[in-house]
Amino acid sequence: MKDMRVVSKIVDVASLDNTSLVIEVGPGGAIMTKELAKRSKNVMAYEIDTDLKSELEEKLKDFSNVEILFKDFLLADISKNIEKYEYDKLFFISNVPYYITTPIILKLINSGISFEKIVMMVQKEVGDRFCSSCGRKEYGSISVLLNYFYDIKKEFFVSRKEFVPEPNVDSIVISFTEKKEKLEVADFSFFERIVRDSFQFKRKNIRNNLKSYNLKIVEEVLNKYNFDLNVRAEALSYEIFVDLANRLYFSYKLRN
Repeated sequence: MKDMRVVSKIVDVASLDNTSLVIEVGPGGAIMTKELAKRSKNVMAYEIDTDLKSELEEKLKDFSNVEILFKDFLLADISKNIEKYEYDKLFFISNVPYYITTPIILKLINSGISFEKIVMMVQKEVGDRFCSSCGRKEYGSISVLLNYFYDIKKEFFVSRKEFVPEPNVDSIVISFTEKKEKLEVADFSFFERIVRDSFQFKRKNIRNNLKSYNLKIVEEVLNKYNFDLNVRAEALSYEIFVDLANRLYFSYKLRN
């Protein structure tokens, strides 16, 4: 990234203070890492490329509050890694590697760790899916899962021209703030399975995508919200999926 103002703007979104611990993935040239270090108590950054070790150590030698972990973030035990830190607020702020954006956000969800805020710069098309609401063409299973956990906001657009070398895609910065009150899900893995199965074939309706489940119960839930089995998953809000998953889950438990 060639404009430091964009970096500052990304960090501004989080409103860091000297009680904050920040997790970053892919520090690269350490431009963002330095800015995070200036505004927070500690920064813990994951970098998979060990060839960058000397470069990063040199660039960050003046920042005693930065730790670089040379390991694969997707395989890391985040809870264990942050145990030694004292902090009031935990943030995840990163220009994440675009090819693993979804695995990273799912890793954060499955970690069970509570973040004050997650701020990510992602490929624009991916960000559109993350932020999408029901009824829009970008809406998919990942939209439902993320909307269950977070209030999601598009912060600002970042043109491909801000990078050297210039990539083939534009980017957006989005923020995720954990919902203070989440709907109760009987079994999250079952809920996730229902959501993914509902979107399995984008152009097919719920009747076809959930034909291996109890369609009578599925229909009862949909009717409650003025839908029927001919509806497509993209028309259903995450609240409906929660209701649907809970009803199906408890019916299976009672039967077994």
